[in-house]
Amino acid sequence: QVQLVESGGGSVQAGGSLRLSCAASGSTSCIRDMNWYRQAPGKEREFVSGMHRDGGTTYADSVKGRFIISQGNDKNTLTLHLQMNTLKPDDAAMYYCQMSGPCGWARTEYMYWGQGTQVTVSS
Repeated sequence: QVQLVESGGGSVQAGGSLRLSCAASGSTSCIRDMNWYRQAPGKEREFVSGMHRDGGTTYADSVKGRFIISQGNDKNTLTLHLQMNTLKPDDAAMYYCQMSGPCGWARTEYMYWGQGTQVTVSS
């Protein structure tokens, strides 16, 4: 089992920055893909950014050039970060960390979600 805990959300003015973190605990050696999603009130959850454990990254068009996804440097712990710059009111949402990999019996694919961290952006 893998547990995910997000932190770093808060309230900022438009143009400001926040850094989200997602700390993974448990049997994390099986984790292959790590992603950030967000969900605003009344909207569907949407992909924000993703990172393969070997370092490859992807971004939603809406955040390219403003957000940066990265892994923590501590080899003993798995941590995912999302540096969010030049925040806009449209970025306001609950942000969720998601990780997945062949973590089950016979390498069954498992997906894990955190509880989310709230980001509020005022204009």
